[in-house]
Amino acid sequence: MRKEITVTNADVIANRIDSRPRPEPNEVTAPYFAACARGELLIQRCPDCGHAQHYPRALCTSCGAAPDWERSSGQGTVYTFTVIRQTGVAPFREEVPYVVAMIELAEGPRLMGNVTGVDPEAVRIGMPVEVYMVQVDDEVGVPYWRAR
Repeated sequence: MRKEITVTNADVIANRIDSRPRPEPNEVTAPYFAACARGELLIQRCPDCGHAQHYPRALCTSCGAAPDWERSSGQGTVYTFTVIRQTGVAPFREEVPYVVAMIELAEGPRLMGNVTGVDPEAVRIGMPVEVYMVQVDDEVGVPYWRAR
């Protein structure tokens, strides 16, 4: 029997977030994770060449300049995805099946995350999604995605 994923699974994720591996911010990634904890999604944009990037880095991956932080709209589309149907990893075992997707943001960069609140069989490439945050603690939040 296929397990339905509902919006209430966001609450399940929030309740289990303590049992998952915690992202460990460093001096480059700390502003990103702190913004996520406040409910904001940040990307980096180069002031010299205009390149937008994610995952946070000390330098622009296009020209090597120091990037600035920019608030993302949090809107994107599913670029590609997979449905995880089994796992031996304890914190994730009760959530299968779940969707791990590469999301292409409206601003250009792509980032990996879980799509929740929709049956995994309904997820499609090109599906519009929006971000929501699950707060791990005062310093770290993690982006998740739901259908728009």
